[in-house]
Amino acid sequence: MADASTHPILRDDALEDYLARTADRRLESYKALLRIPSVSGIPAHAADCRAAAEFIAADLGEIGLEHVEICETGGHPVVYADWLHAAGKPTVLVYAHYDVQPVDPVDLWESPPFVPVVKEGRMLARGSSDCKCHVAMHARAVEALLATRKSLPVNLKFAFEGEEESSSVHLDAWLEANRERLKADFAVISDTSFFEGNLPAITIALRGLLYFQLDVTGSRLDLHSGVYGGAVDNPANALCAIVAALKGPDGRVKVPGFYDDVVELSELDRQAFAALPLDQEGYREGIGVPAFFGEPGFTILEQLGARPTLDVNGIWGGFEGEGAKTIIPAHAHAKISCRLVANQEPERIFELIAAYVAEVAPKSIRYSFQRLGDGRPSLTPIDHPATQAAARAIESTFGVSPLYIREGGSVPVCASFESILGLSTVLLGFAPADGQFHAPNEWMWMSNFETGIRTIARYWDEVEGLKLP
Repeated sequence: MADASTHPILRDDALEDYLARTADRRLESYKALLRIPSVSGIPAHAADCRAAAEFIAADLGEIGLEHVEICETGGHPVVYADWLHAAGKPTVLVYAHYDVQPVDPVDLWESPPFVPVVKEGRMLARGSSDCKCHVAMHARAVEALLATRKSLPVNLKFAFEGEEESSSVHLDAWLEANRERLKADFAVISDTSFFEGNLPAITIALRGLLYFQLDVTGSRLDLHSGVYGGAVDNPANALCAIVAALKGPDGRVKVPGFYDDVVELSELDRQAFAALPLDQEGYREGIGVPAFFGEPGFTILEQLGARPTLDVNGIWGGFEGEGAKTIIPAHAHAKISCRLVANQEPERIFELIAAYVAEVAPKSIRYSFQRLGDGRPSLTPIDHPATQAAARAIESTFGVSPLYIREGGSVPVCASFESILGLSTVLLGFAPADGQFHAPNEWMWMSNFETGIRTIARYWDEVEGLKLP
């Protein structure tokens, strides 16, 4: 892979000289952000999330961005900043998030998750690739451009969120309240990764999310299994029966209507999937599973990027301690998520699942749902001028044309930008595909971090001359 500093297309001597002089400071700033345990889903870390927002706001102000604000949302704040002096040039809204996932299980980390270290070219820390690297990269690219040119080629607005890892509960309301402020020609979302093998890629599709908890109850208290067993239903057994009814042994979801709105793959789509290089056996070994399992009739990459899912994320109930306790538990619980694809709507899918559970649940128990979050899926056209500009920027810095991929994960803000702000989006991310996001020992290639900064700077030059629809 070409090094950004020597690639003949990109070479900007002033920018490269500045980046060379500030390399140590840039690394320490990245580490400082990673040290903040901004776990948005755990209330005890609320102060840490605010500390991360304050750190970012101070950084953006120092490098020359304007109207910097820590915006209250009712939850963790959004950091806003802008630079709007490129008259007649495009305006771009840039998004990334500063919150991170919990670190459990801590004992599997090679080093403390909030003590960032560089090992063999990798930054090891929670949030190193998902997604504090992108917050830092955008800041450093703008810093380098302003320091060397005293201006930017385009108008930029930044919105760095603090609740992406906890379902962006307050983001849509903030977007609605700030529609005028956030007007732009398109949006850039940096919360995606490269393809397997660290091949540069642009994500064109994201799966949406439906997340809920299913609670099953029987008696008021746990019952003696010898005295009552055989005459009353067991909530744990009943929950297992309900969960088992949701999917068939072939992996297809059995909920009636679940697939009705799915945009089926065209022959061209399937050709694009087939063109992506994937060592299936190496991929399987890397995950550590004995065999793949998924919906029949689709390749692994199609299953991951273009098909919806339903999975149990956690299940519990009854006695779990050491030894034996002969009870019929009073209640049992499961957390269940669905990954959705275009054009599935989370509310519609939940209604279908709720109706199906009403059919299959035993009448001998009671059950209820708790909605825990959702997000709409998104599909972005490859031929949009801003997407093609990103492709040119990547090729000029990484030295190869990017692949176009569909991401199995969810970035709900993508659909929110489209539905609330009316913005098309470009998904420009640089994390390694195997960066162990949400898992112990999350990591980021420092070469991706450094070359990505150059790519972002180059991208704004590419965007400057675009004729946008």
